Amino acid sequence: MKEHGRKVIASNRRARHDYEIMDTYEAGIVLTGTEVKSLRAGRASLTDAFASVDDGEVWLRNLHIPEYTQGSWTNHEPRRTRKLLLHRKEIERLIGKTRESGLALVPLSMYFFDGKVKVEIALGRGKRSYDKRADLAKRDANREVARALGRRAKGMG
Repeated sequence: MKEHGRKVIASNRRARHDYEIMDTYEAGIVLTGTEVKSLRAGRASLTDAFASVDDGEVWLRNLHIPEYTQGSWTNHEPRRTRKLLLHRKEIERLIGKTRESGLALVPLSMYFFDGKVKVEIALGRGKRSYDKRADLAKRDANREVARALGRRAKGMG
């Protein structure tokens, strides 16, 4: 039976907090059998992961996929460097953007799409601490406005 749709394995919520996201890409990823089995169990961490471009290829580093529990000597190394699969034009665009404007390649999420593992990577510019504070203040203000409107709609104030 073939899988359909999108099933999220892991997402990097901190990335949207630490980076201003400019552009996103969907990439395939080269994995071994035990890695896929471990991912099917829903176990992966994108916390410290980042992508880099070396020799015209994109690599995902520091992605943690725990060893498969039923794996034997064929088991994988949990934090090995894995190759991302993108179109040549996308890779060339990424090389240009990361070199010229100092943008970082950050993985946002990892998911199964029609049975294949995909990684959503983004070009992001690092936020400074005052940017983060401004975002938090704006979010709090919007939440307070929504609460006030909700109370008003219910006739409480």
